[in-house]
Amino acid sequence: MFAAIAHRYDLNNRVHSLWRDQAWRRAAVALCRVKPTDHVLDAACGTGDLAEAFAAAGAGAVVGADFTAPMLTLARRKAERVRRRAGIISPRYVQADVMDLPFEDAGFDIVSIAFGIRNVTTPATALGEFRRVLRPGGRIVILEFSHPTNRVLRFVNAIYCGHIMPFSATILSGDRSGAYRYLPKSVATFADRQALVAMLADAGFADITQHPMTFGVCVAYLGHLPS
Repeated sequence: MFAAIAHRYDLNNRVHSLWRDQAWRRAAVALCRVKPTDHVLDAACGTGDLAEAFAAAGAGAVVGADFTAPMLTLARRKAERVRRRAGIISPRYVQADVMDLPFEDAGFDIVSIAFGIRNVTTPATALGEFRRVLRPGGRIVILEFSHPTNRVLRFVNAIYCGHIMPFSATILSGDRSGAYRYLPKSVATFADRQALVAMLADAGFADITQHPMTFGVCVAYLGHLPS
């Protein structure tokens, strides 16, 4: 399904977030307080937008991992096109299952996943893998869609995500896989904010904070692995 929409994935992200998706990613990176020595794993990296944001923030190394090969092809092409300032590294991309990561224990300082945890078959298994590959004192940041707490905005968002976006995104992408009918449903049925915080706590993360953005349409969850 994600292979079928890869070629229009970035365009749909920009259009249907009303050009806010990149700002959400930059905000998530800022929460992590990236240092030049940090090694970052961006899980379910898609076409590499969040991985590139970590690289631009000055991380020492960035690895993007995704299950879908066409997404990684686009991420690598994007990396080749980016004009980098002196000292800014290029992300490295690998094909991988986030529930069975091909990385050694305690190899990263930051693990991120943007709009991907709800698409994992068993999120708890993925969170366990993220904990495994993080060093003590490391950070995890999850970007995921949510629902505004304001009733009026919640209603408007439901109409947009449930009816308008699936139709226009399907046309824009030329998709026949049903991806843009599935994706809004996955948001509606995924764990709510408190449930996701509980999942992070159960996986061993502490000092978990929520950071709603754009009226609560998107939330960044930041957690820490105890030292």
